Amino acid sequence: MSADFAAPERRIYSVSELTRNIKELLEDTYPFLWITGEISNLRMPPSGHLYFTLKDETAQISAVMFHAQNRNLKFRPEDGMAVIAMGRLNVYEAKGIYQVIAEYMEPRGVGILQIAFEQLKIKLQAEGLFDKKYKHPLPFLPQTIAVVTSPTGAVIRDIMNVLDRRFPNLAIEIMPVKVQGEGAASEIADALELLNERGCADVIVLARGGGSLEDLHAFNSEVVARAIFSSKIPVVSAIGHETDFTIADFTADVRAPTPSAAAEIIVPVKEELSRRIGSTRNALKSKIFQRIQLLRERTEQFSTRLVHSGRRIADYRLRLDDTLARIVRATSRQFHEKKIHLGAVQKRLALSNPNLQIKDLKVSLESRCKNLRSAMQFFVEARKGRLRTSAGRLSSLNPLDILRRGYSVTRTLPDYVIVKDVKQTKVGGRVEVTVSKGAMVCRIERKKRDGQTNI
Repeated sequence: MSADFAAPERRIYSVSELTRNIKELLEDTYPFLWITGEISNLRMPPSGHLYFTLKDETAQISAVMFHAQNRNLKFRPEDGMAVIAMGRLNVYEAKGIYQVIAEYMEPRGVGILQIAFEQLKIKLQAEGLFDKKYKHPLPFLPQTIAVVTSPTGAVIRDIMNVLDRRFPNLAIEIMPVKVQGEGAASEIADALELLNERGCADVIVLARGGGSLEDLHAFNSEVVARAIFSSKIPVVSAIGHETDFTIADFTADVRAPTPSAAAEIIVPVKEELSRRIGSTRNALKSKIFQRIQLLRERTEQFSTRLVHSGRRIADYRLRLDDTLARIVRATSRQFHEKKIHLGAVQKRLALSNPNLQIKDLKVSLESRCKNLRSAMQFFVEARKGRLRTSAGRLSSLNPLDILRRGYSVTRTLPDYVIVKDVKQTKVGGRVEVTVSKGAMVCRIERKKRDGQTNI
């Protein structure tokens, strides 16, 4: 018995064709995926791309994250770090391998900000930014306090209240900045640099209220940490609550658990300081009095121990006699010189006798008085003549003199307007006629003008 079996037709693929089919199959099946694993064989060439392997207990897969995506990472990937990545599956045909092209990556089990915090903390600590030898001591009593914080929050009010209660009338300068969100870190760093350039503050308080790790991100930034470390003015960090720790706390010269505690650390209580000063003053006064008493007692003891004081007294007497003799001789010499000088002065004084000068001045004075009286009399007579002339002219212009010569002044009634034309009056109207001795009220019976009657 025989049977004919047709041989199946063979399908032969080229390497490129098979690889292309595999590529299309994988990339179409997994266009978008999340994958978790542990990083190993991490490397970054000059291009800035990240090449690494993701592995678990039984398998591994190659992965790449290009520079455009990895520059936005908020942590630094390291070998052995467990991560969660999002990306797409890719087949590299040239080598026949498949890999994950990651678009996003985050640490697994620990937040991104926490990882970034720990990594920056290790980096700055290795550079020495946390060393105590670089910390500046706080001034005992600052004259000006600069507060870098948000001007609208409760933090600034708490600090102001505590400072005013402990030491009123202190100079406080507020540098308003954003304390969270985009651009907050650069504003804080710029404010610290500006205060150091001006040099007008004795201490700086960097403060904000509590919040999550994301809210405090600006104070965990490298730019703020380096600005604090570079500050020549002491910086007190007062960020969040007592349990909150930031990079700024480690870099600052002094860390305060709360903003209110920072105000208490910076300045003493004024009343307590006054009491301490008074107590110190009293103690110092007592010590000085004791020292003076002790020195007085020692002086008395030493005075009783002096010997041969008679010899010293005799020496001083001899020196005194010698000095006295020199003084007498010098005084006599000066007296003789002064006597000669006085004689010369008396001779000059006799030549310029004031009595002679007074006599000459008296004659001159009498002559000048006589001339002055003559001039005054002439001036008065001239003024009298001018006065008489002016009085005559004034009298000729006096309206009363005109009235005395028979003239009169007529005014309309009741408005008392001087009548210069008959047209100002009417028949039957009344007028007031003023003469040199009195006035009359008259009624108009008839009017004439230019030979016409009752015009």
